[in-house]
Amino acid sequence: MPDKFIVNIIHRPEMVPEYAEKVTGQGKEEDLGRKALLTESLDIFKTQQMLAHKYGLKTTIQMTYAALFNPEAVELAKQHHAEFGDEIGLSLLGLPCEQFREKYKTKDFCIWMFSMEDKKSIVRDVFEKFYDAFGFYPESTGSYYMDAELINFIKAEYPTVKCAVATCWEEGPKAYHTCNNSWYTFMDGGPWAPWIPSKVNTHAPAANESEDSGIVAIPHLSRDLLACYDGNGSNFGTHPQNVLRGMIYDTKTWEYPYLYNLIDQYRSLAKYNDGYAYNMMFVGPGWMNKMGRWEQPYELLYKSYEDGCAYYGKLKQEGKLVDMTMAEFADYYREKKTYTTPECALWRDILYGSDKQLFWYCDPYMRACVNMDQGGAIVDLRPYAAKLEWPVGIGTAHVQDASYPYLIQEKYRAGYFTHYAGEGTVRSAKVCWNGEEVDLCLCRTKAKFSKEGEDRILTLDPVDIEFAGGLTVKLQTVITFSEGSSNIRMDRKLLGLSDPEAQVTVKEYMTACYGTTEYAQDMTSLTLRIEAGEESVAIPYEYKCREAAVPGAEEVSCTIPPIKTRVSMLANGRNKIGFVREGYAFSPMFTLGWERTMKEQEVFTTWLNLERAD
Repeated sequence: MPDKFIVNIIHRPEMVPEYAEKVTGQGKEEDLGRKALLTESLDIFKTQQMLAHKYGLKTTIQMTYAALFNPEAVELAKQHHAEFGDEIGLSLLGLPCEQFREKYKTKDFCIWMFSMEDKKSIVRDVFEKFYDAFGFYPESTGSYYMDAELINFIKAEYPTVKCAVATCWEEGPKAYHTCNNSWYTFMDGGPWAPWIPSKVNTHAPAANESEDSGIVAIPHLSRDLLACYDGNGSNFGTHPQNVLRGMIYDTKTWEYPYLYNLIDQYRSLAKYNDGYAYNMMFVGPGWMNKMGRWEQPYELLYKSYEDGCAYYGKLKQEGKLVDMTMAEFADYYREKKTYTTPECALWRDILYGSDKQLFWYCDPYMRACVNMDQGGAIVDLRPYAAKLEWPVGIGTAHVQDASYPYLIQEKYRAGYFTHYAGEGTVRSAKVCWNGEEVDLCLCRTKAKFSKEGEDRILTLDPVDIEFAGGLTVKLQTVITFSEGSSNIRMDRKLLGLSDPEAQVTVKEYMTACYGTTEYAQDMTSLTLRIEAGEESVAIPYEYKCREAAVPGAEEVSCTIPPIKTRVSMLANGRNKIGFVREGYAFSPMFTLGWERTMKEQEVFTTWLNLERAD
């Protein structure tokens, strides 16, 4: 079966688009009903629709609340539905307008940040207004983020909804900092590709029918899975104006090969996902303001959008792309995927000119990132197995922070490379010989992907480790994600030693913590354990820098009550030693690990397991 590359092109006639009132108003008193603003917004929407249709692409028109009060916008949507097959959906973005402000007496516009009482009221207002305009209820909706309670309510009240834009990939502290600490939307830790959200937490995919929220979720924009992770995602997406905002174009020729490379890399993900790949473009009119945006003139904004549509249209003509509406895609996804089918992405740098390679893995039990520039270390890990309840909005403990907590996050909690004596979060290994120690994080490598049965396997190129004492070690890492297993297997193969009679010690370790931002959390509820029969050890976390090690242990673990997670590690071999390490106030982490002395051609296997802990 040939690979299938699917695109969703989503437009919203946002009559009062973000940012645009200030631009159009030019310092005048705020007026959301300003005629110039409404006229320009509708004109831009018409332009976007025209460009998509020009290149043979159908769209999903997500009507905003403000647009539902505009007869011309409503009529246009009806016409394009009849003529081009465009879907008429309903966006929960674009709430601000005179009618909304008058009723709710607030300038808030992020649906997930309202109280649950207001969420219900707003949803009923918007959905019923949509029905009044079109005579039916929508099959798709969306926002930057939609919390689980909101999704559950919408599905119960309006069961026609089958698809929703539900999160913005890695839209957390990194985006906040690059918006001058003013963009209070934190939603790190979710999938980068379509998924079926659980009823308990939008970020965590459903593991079975009982957890199924009833919708297929898609991300808000398709991001560069390396550049976005390392920096501000708003600069690195398949939305053409993201690329312009990142200044990733030739200022003389107005060409942007990076945009096409990014789309092509999404096409390539079919190799890792049983022949299926997905991409989306979700665009409001505020980006194509006639006065220009992000230091670019209107002419370049227009050109970039037309060129983007033209590229998708070319792929469609060549039989390399299928354009779908959101509702059509939801039906396709339900047929294509099972609950436990993982999403995989072996992603390479296409922007900075490096050889860096990341592997992303997502299933109902975890989201993990493996960094080949750090020897195959795990640098991001989210324990979806906990299906953590995380209510969001006014009246909850998380008014703005919708992120799914991490156990490992190298950008917020240091990773391997720290500036001082403390430790950062990472899952790696150290190779030790004759008093010397080398961390695999220092060994750059590359990976190849394969699938065997239910296993997704990363086979890393062997690395050579040279000790100052004269010994050279050739070691290979193989990482296996077994579908439905909630664990990550690491095999370290000792392929060769310059002295065949020598032995080395391999220390497998995971240094972790928990949180959603850079700031340390209270660790005193955590408990470290080594299970070893009569020699079992428990260390309640007290920042005392204590350590314990037990030869022949069965399991090492840590229970993290604030995020209802238990993480453990198992190991094979008879001469293994399990160890745990408590952190201290300056380095508030915990470490789990195993060590084993190995000979040439031996393999040391460990498993990292995640489960819910109540």
